[in-house]
Amino acid sequence: MRTVLGLLIIGLVLMVSSCVPTRNITYLQESPTVKNDSLITIQKVQPPYRLQINDVLSIQIKAPYDNDLISMFNAGNTNNSSNGAVQGSGLYFTGYTIDQHGDIRVPQLGKIKAIGLTLEELREFIETRLLNEYFKENAELFVNVRLGGLRYVMAGEVGGKGEQVIYRDQATIIEAIANSGGVPITGDLTKVRIVRQYPDGVKVHHLDLTQLNVIYSPYYYIQPNDMIVVDPLPQKSLGTGTTGLASFTTIISVLTTLVTTVLLFTRL
Repeated sequence: MRTVLGLLIIGLVLMVSSCVPTRNITYLQESPTVKNDSLITIQKVQPPYRLQINDVLSIQIKAPYDNDLISMFNAGNTNNSSNGAVQGSGLYFTGYTIDQHGDIRVPQLGKIKAIGLTLEELREFIETRLLNEYFKENAELFVNVRLGGLRYVMAGEVGGKGEQVIYRDQATIIEAIANSGGVPITGDLTKVRIVRQYPDGVKVHHLDLTQLNVIYSPYYYIQPNDMIVVDPLPQKSLGTGTTGLASFTTIISVLTTLVTTVLLFTRL
């Protein structure tokens, strides 16, 4: 009888430990000190992004009074689709990719060192060269340089693994995760890691997505080439199920088997 009671106690302990608290799987929970529906100010203006190897750029050059000359420079960037997904995927073939040496190749201008520059700095450099070498000051030259979407990688306990793309200039980590299929109930939202590339190497940043104050983090907005890693909760390693009902059913089945086995041995 004591053996059966011991098994039941062990089963109850396992069931309690296998349950995932709601607070560990809920995004952006408010602090008790914050009033409901209160206005929270966030800093949406981020430091300018510095271009990296493998970034894909869209470069558009316009001059209303010199269309024949403009056609030479836009030869390698002809995708003008209004659809974001089509345009973004098309840029892989028609855009300007920063190579392993940090350069892009622009028709007529040749190689341009782009790595480490901001989009605005690259735009100004291209515009200056065009005005100095091809166009007159009154040409009303217009140069636009943009990234071909935010490309990042999802790994770990997430709905969709691998490279993902958001065809916008700015996106939060919440939007990036949602774009990849979200995090299942077995994912740990309290210790999400962002592996980010910098000119001097790679750094790892940790975010707790269950807390509302994560919006103040300088890493709340993702950057191109980020890797977002979500670890599994300890409950997953127990193999007891992803919901309370599944855990209860699994543990009851195990306990039934153990109790039956014990009773059979005690009767022998």
